This record gives sequence, C-alpha cells and structure tokens, in this order.
Amino acid sequence: MLSFLTANLRWLAAGFLLLFCGCFGQTFVVALSGGAIRREFGLSDGAFGALYAGVTLAAALALAGLGGLIDRWPAPRVVSLAAGLLAAGAALLALAPNLPGLAAALFLLRLAGQGLMLQTAYTLLGRWFSAERGRAVSLAATGLNAGQACLPLALVAAAAAIGWRGAWFGIAVLLVVALPLARHLVRRERVPAAAERAGPSEGATRAQALADPYLYGLLAAMLPPSFISNTIFFHQAHLAESRGWSPEVLAAAFPPYAVATFLCLLAAGRLVDRFSALALLPVYLVPFGLACLVLGGVSAPWSAFAFMLLYGVTDGISLTLFGALWPEVYGTRHLGAIRGAIVAIMVLGTALGPFLSGLLIDAGVPFSGIVVGLGLYCLAVSAAFCLVRRRLAAHLRGRRFAAA
Repeated sequence: MLSFLTANLRWLAAGFLLLFCGCFGQTFVVALSGGAIRREFGLSDGAFGALYAGVTLAAALALAGLGGLIDRWPAPRVVSLAAGLLAAGAALLALAPNLPGLAAALFLLRLAGQGLMLQTAYTLLGRWFSAERGRAVSLAATGLNAGQACLPLALVAAAAAIGWRGAWFGIAVLLVVALPLARHLVRRERVPAAAERAGPSEGATRAQALADPYLYGLLAAMLPPSFISNTIFFHQAHLAESRGWSPEVLAAAFPPYAVATFLCLLAAGRLVDRFSALALLPVYLVPFGLACLVLGGVSAPWSAFAFMLLYGVTDGISLTLFGALWPEVYGTRHLGAIRGAIVAIMVLGTALGPFLSGLLIDAGVPFSGIVVGLGLYCLAVSAAFCLVRRRLAAHLRGRRFAAA
C-alpha cells in the first residue's frame, strides 16, 4: 500500500481534492443550511423539497450533456469549469436576495458539486488505473470521507459565528484558492501499463450502454445509498426538531461515520481488486437497511450515531463501487459520456427523495415512518439482487463492445 501510494501520489491527490471539493454541492452539506433557508425565504418542508428537487433535476439534465466533456477536453479545462461553477454557486447562495437567486445558486451547486466534480474525479481515476482500480478509487475517495468528517461541524460552527450566508461566502473563497492546485495535479496523465489493463478493451459507447437492459439492474443496486441518504440528510433539520434534538446531534455523528467509511473504503478497494465490483453488489446494502430501521424506530439520540456508523459501512463500499463498477463493465473508451448519463439518471432518482418525502411530511406522515420504509426498500433491493447476481455477472462477462 505504501509503495502504491508513493508511486501514484499525484493522481491519488487529484482525486482526493476533487472529491473533497465536490462535497460542497452535496446534500449533506447544503441541507445543514436548510432550516435557515426555509425560515428566511418562508418555505415549508414540502416547498423547499420541491425547489431542491427541481434544481437537481435541471442539473441532472445539464450533466447528461456536459458529462462527455472529460472525454474530449483536457482535464485542467474541465476542472476549471467545475470548480468555477461550484464557487459561483456558493457565492450566489451567500448573496441570494430572492427565490430565483436561491434556485440559481442551488442549481450551480448541484450541477458542479454533485455532478461535474464527482464525474470528473471518478472518470479520471477509471482512466488512470486498471488492475488496481479498486485500491486507487478507495484511496482517492477518502476525499469524500474527509469532507463528511469535518465539513458538517465546520459549517455549523461557521454559521454560528458569521451566519449561514457568511459561511457560504467562505466556501466560495476556499474553492477559488484550491483551483490552481487542482489544475496542476490533473495536468499530467497516467497511462496504465499494458500488463495492468483489465476489462473491456474497446469499451461501450454511451448509446450501447444505455441500450443494455442490465445497466438498469446495476442502477437499481447502486441507487439506494445516494437516494436514501439524500432524503434523510435533506430533512435532517426536520428530524432533529421533531425529536427535540439539538442541531449538533447529527453533525456530531459525522466523525464516527467518517471513521467507519474510511475503514470500509480501504477494505472495499482490496476486495474489488480481488473479487470484482460485481461480487460486492448483493451484500453492501444490508448495513444501510439496518441503519434506517434503527434511525426510524428509535427516537433516542444514540440512534443517530448507530445510523451513521452502519451507513458508513455501506457508504465506504459504495464510494469504491461507484468508481470501479462502470469501467469494469463498460470499459474506459467512452467512460466520461457513459458516466455522465449514469450520474444524470441517478441524480434524477435522488431528486425525488427530498421532494416526495417533503410532500409526505406536509401531509402529516411521520418522518420516522418514511425512514423505516426506506430501510425496508434497501433490504428488498439487496435480496432481489442476490437472486439475479449470477445471471447478471454471466451476461456482463460475455459482453464485448465494438470500437467506435
């Protein structure tokens, strides 16, 4: 591990930095200001959920068109675009005077953070590494892990000191400062040695991947972590208020979650390289399903910590799978375009979580019951995938895509 890290530090650091910065556009960070935004703009849970879902859907559609840029543009140019849009979104959120300004800010944050930054990082890692792709992705994905560990408490503290708008302006400044380093790190390409190459050598086109019916089975297995966590983190302020928890309870649960995620990230990287990403799909959702049952069924504050620890197990594996699965199945020739379409589909799915749950909350459905239902859904997907895993694996092993 140490020799691998030393030999590839530049590229691993690039992935780490891009994934860390991408956290600023993800729901677990944006939602920390959700209560303040709702109060300042006079929005209910359902109204804010609808607005958030709308801008997320718009960002997903835009990402479907922009995702292929990493296949055609130099990496520094794509990084500049992503970081610039993300910084603009953070600055606009800090200054937003009205609902249109708020919507534009959230759109930029979702497009650049949840979309382009992660898309660029994972595509570059998939292209730079092959035989040890799982290990490389797991190490670089600690950037997300680091963001999840430190950003919630940091943002809560910053908002308490300088207000939520001041905290977001500080994020914009931080992103502008980080941009030159990110551009420098991605400037040099890493080409896997011939002996290291693995997976389909030609690679599917985006049209071929989207026409593959098994793609949607893979998406069904990969969607629950982002869909469910998006829903829960978006309404974390409502959950805390409904149970009489202080805002710091869930924020304080992120560090132990980050430790669990980090350990499982490293383990998942080795397991993917040894057994393949497909082999982990049937089992990795089980801890998350149990986590949702605990959080939904137990109102004591310790349930937040139990939830985050169990979620950390699934998330650590998920972060590795998300980087390793798609190049393993569809190759790297058109990986940026394929991943852009996949991320857009997943973002479309995750956008429905806050929206539908917000409507249910406004209709009087307890959020704890929604969380229990999400846990059962997660376990059902895992059980279903156990039944079809062998057939799916045999089909994908037999696929060969013509060069395009």
